[in-house]
Amino acid sequence: MNRNYYLLIVLMMACIVTSCKKSDIEHENDYDKSYKAWQAFKASSNNSYRYKTYFGSWVGYSGETTITVKDGKVVGRSYIGKKREHPSNELVVYEEWTEDATNLNSHVLGDNIWTLDEIYEKAKTVWLVKNKEAKTSLETKNNGMISACGFVPNNCADDCFRGITITLIEAI
Repeated sequence: MNRNYYLLIVLMMACIVTSCKKSDIEHENDYDKSYKAWQAFKASSNNSYRYKTYFGSWVGYSGETTITVKDGKVVGRSYIGKKREHPSNELVVYEEWTEDATNLNSHVLGDNIWTLDEIYEKAKTVWLVKNKEAKTSLETKNNGMISACGFVPNNCADDCFRGITITLIEAI
């Protein structure tokens, strides 16, 4: 009987210790919900999709990159870069190109050629990691999937967001 009693105490202590474990990432519940939405979309699209990222700077430059993934592999990337002309303030295209599977990463500008699996992994291991030196954020406006994820270092004034902004995710 004593042996069972000690075993019960050890099991209870183990349960207490594991249930009190703190998470290493911010926005964990929202991340988990978004990851489930991603897994459902991935299955329904046969892991073939297109997503579009956006970057904008306070000085008037912006860029939009479209990544195409087929069967879980990146097969295309296109980019449109725009800038504000002065003094008219007109937004004009200054660079535009398209890459296919044969020449991926042949251009300097544009976002990385990540799959959404890689983006979710980066979100969990880099962008949402708890850090006293930065403010993290996660938005899930793409049918529950990531629309913005990253962090801004404390006391940074301009163009400080480190992460990704996704304006579109669609099956192909």
